[in-house]
Amino acid sequence: MNIAAVRHLVEAYDEHQLQQAEADLLEGHELTIAVKGEDEGEQLTHILAALWVIQNMKESSDDVMTSIRAYAQRVRNSIS
Repeated sequence: MNIAAVRHLVEAYDEHQLQQAEADLLEGHELTIAVKGEDEGEQLTHILAALWVIQNMKESSDDVMTSIRAYAQRVRNSIS
């Protein structure tokens, strides 16, 4: 997961566009937005992270970086 890629998605696209990109990837369609990643799996990871960050921002009123840190902590906790 690339934090800069997630931040770019959060700042460049709205929730609907990201949900459409997720659906496109899952259905094997070409993406209509630019998503960094070495492969489709990494692109999907970035999209899902961006969607989580957007939702967290709505629920907690946190800024982008605080929400990204919360997501990264969540990932670290799940790995540990």
